[in-house]
Amino acid sequence: MKKGETIALVSLGCAKNAVDLQVMAGNLVKEGCVLSPDPDRADTVIVNTCAFIASAREEAEAEITRALALKAKGNYRRVVVTGCYPQRYPKAAAKFPGVDSWRGVPKDWVEPKIPALRFTGKAFAYLKIAEGCAHRCAYCAIPAIRGRFRSRPAEAVLKEARALLKSGCRELNIVAQDPMLYGVEWRKSGGPSLTDLLWKIDRLKGDFWVRVLYSYPSEITEDFLVWMLSSRHAVRYIDVPLQHTDPAVLARMNRRAATDATRSAAETLRAVVPGVTLRTTIMTGFPGETEARFNRMMADLARMQFDHLGAFAYSPEEGTKGAKMGGRPSRKTAVEREKAVMDLAARIWKTRAARMTGETFRALVIAPGVARMESQAPDVDGVVYLDAEPPVGEFIDVKLVAVRGFDFEAEVL
Repeated sequence: MKKGETIALVSLGCAKNAVDLQVMAGNLVKEGCVLSPDPDRADTVIVNTCAFIASAREEAEAEITRALALKAKGNYRRVVVTGCYPQRYPKAAAKFPGVDSWRGVPKDWVEPKIPALRFTGKAFAYLKIAEGCAHRCAYCAIPAIRGRFRSRPAEAVLKEARALLKSGCRELNIVAQDPMLYGVEWRKSGGPSLTDLLWKIDRLKGDFWVRVLYSYPSEITEDFLVWMLSSRHAVRYIDVPLQHTDPAVLARMNRRAATDATRSAAETLRAVVPGVTLRTTIMTGFPGETEARFNRMMADLARMQFDHLGAFAYSPEEGTKGAKMGGRPSRKTAVEREKAVMDLAARIWKTRAARMTGETFRALVIAPGVARMESQAPDVDGVVYLDAEPPVGEFIDVKLVAVRGFDFEAEVL
């Protein structure tokens, strides 16, 4: 692209995907391109896609089609499609005549040019520390899309962390497909582990939070929990995606090694880290999930009382072992079970929210009149609506006064 050209952006999928687009667009801006003030009108639109499950692919296809329709009207001169969809389906470009560039995910690390573009605003940022995945879960296409697990050099992570904090960022959200495996490639040669990296971040100056998102249950180490207990900046929040709790279903998912850790996750983590907030995500309708196995999982979830609980119905993915397995519940059954999990989540939340109402918490202002507490991860856990508008990027004390769905209303103290 030439200097002075305008670019519009469409970001689909997870936070890790958004980081990729953020780096790409930020580097283009550093080279002289300009972000368009109108997302529906620019020289070039970049549609960064997800292809994890069927609904993500449908969304990607719809956005590509929409971009091409705007190009036909003269709103765009070029349409660039990037990310997981073209990586997984390189020949699908033929379905979308008019796309000018069809690019998958980068093979090598693309570092942001500092100071970097940030989609999340001033108060918080996602800090990506690894790419790819070392697991081979039977339901998941991510290893085929994103490749083997590879850690980002610690020096690059720290450089970006320093720049983010200098810019006024007050919450670093550490993301990767499996952050717990950070540094696994160089562990034998004495390279840094995740906790080594976290302690280096902890020594950076300033008042800020560090939140680690996504923790495979059997890989949470004692060193990590010590960091969470002892760090000046660690948020006591663990997102441990269980997917299921029944041993037979976990075995078919190729997560047998995590079975014991999965079924005791909540109790173990709460015993070691008092006051920790726990989130998990559950998959319903995987092959082999009988009614009895589903009921066993529901009993486990009722016992573990996760603070935040999400669910989604299984989508058989081309090229995965799960897609070839027999014994898969009907789509209708999978969706009904998903709803049952979310009904349980709503009941747990109602009790928890009532217990929190009237209490005082520290919170980070992320937008005018809006904040988040330590117990609320960005984009997934709700927010706190304030009765005032303290400056964005400041830590404040709030008293929760009412519940609004999965959010709170609060007084600024």
